[in-house]
Amino acid sequence: MPAAAAAPPPRILPAPRRGRWFGIALILLAAAWIIDQVLHNPGFQWEIVGRYMFSADVLQGVLMTLQLTALVMVMGTVIGIGVALMRLSGDPVLGFCAHAFVWFFRGTPVLVQLVFWYNLASLFPEISLGIPFGGPKFFEISSTLAISSFTAAMLGLGLNEAAYMAEIVRAGLLSVDPGQSEASKALGHRPWQTFRVVVLPQAMRAIVPPTGNQVIGMLKYTSIASVVALGELMHSVETIYSRTFETIPLLIVAALWYLIMVSILSVLQHLIERHYGRGAADAGPMG
Repeated sequence: MPAAAAAPPPRILPAPRRGRWFGIALILLAAAWIIDQVLHNPGFQWEIVGRYMFSADVLQGVLMTLQLTALVMVMGTVIGIGVALMRLSGDPVLGFCAHAFVWFFRGTPVLVQLVFWYNLASLFPEISLGIPFGGPKFFEISSTLAISSFTAAMLGLGLNEAAYMAEIVRAGLLSVDPGQSEASKALGHRPWQTFRVVVLPQAMRAIVPPTGNQVIGMLKYTSIASVVALGELMHSVETIYSRTFETIPLLIVAALWYLIMVSILSVLQHLIERHYGRGAADAGPMG
C-alpha cells in the first residue's frame, strides 16, 4: 500500500491586533476634529492671516530673522572651532580657558545673556581701548551707542551658540580614528594637510547633523530677541497685534513662516548629510 501523504504543517495565525485598530480609530477621530476646527472655528480668522502673511512688516521681520540666524551661526561656528581646538591642544592653560568658556555660556540661560548685553551700559557706561588701571585711552565709545538691539542679540545668541558648537566640533574631531592621522603622516602629509584631507572630511559626518539641528534651533531662538526690541519675525507680529488685538491670527502667521523656513533648512540639511554620507561610503582605503 502506498504511504500516506504527509500532513501539511499547522498554520500559525497572527494574534488579533485590536489595540492597533483602536489606536487608528482614535487618531482618525482626533485628526477629523482638528481639521474641523481649522476649517470652521471662526477664532482662527483665516482672512486676517491671509492679509498679514505677506505684509511689509512681517516680511521685514522674516528677513531680519534669517539675517540674524546666519550671522549668529557664523559667529558661533568660528568661535566654537577655536574653542574646540583649544580644548584639544593639550595645553593646560588653553584647555582651562576653553572649558571655562563652555561652562559659563552653556550654563546660563540665553535670555539672561541677551538682557545682560542689552543693559551693559548700566555696568560699563563707556567701552574703551587703552592701558588699564587709569592709563591713556586710545579708543572710547558710549555703550548705549555700541550695544544696540541687534548687537545685543548677536552677542547673546552668538556666544551661547559658540559654546554648543565647540562641543559639537570637538566630538566630531574625536570621532575620527587616530590611526587615520598616523597613516597620513606616514605618507608624508603635513599636519594641516592631514587635518584638511583626512581628519576633517571624516569628522564632518559627525559634525553636520547636530550643526543642522543647531541652525534650525537658532532660527527659532531668534524669537527671544523680541525682548530687546529687535525687529525680527516675532517682534513684528507682536507689534501688529498689540495695535490691532488680533493675537491668534498674527501668531498663526508667525508659526507658518517659521514652519516654512524650518522646512527649507531641513531639506538643505538632508542634502548636505547625503553628500557627506555618499563621500564616506565611496571612500576607499588610503593608499
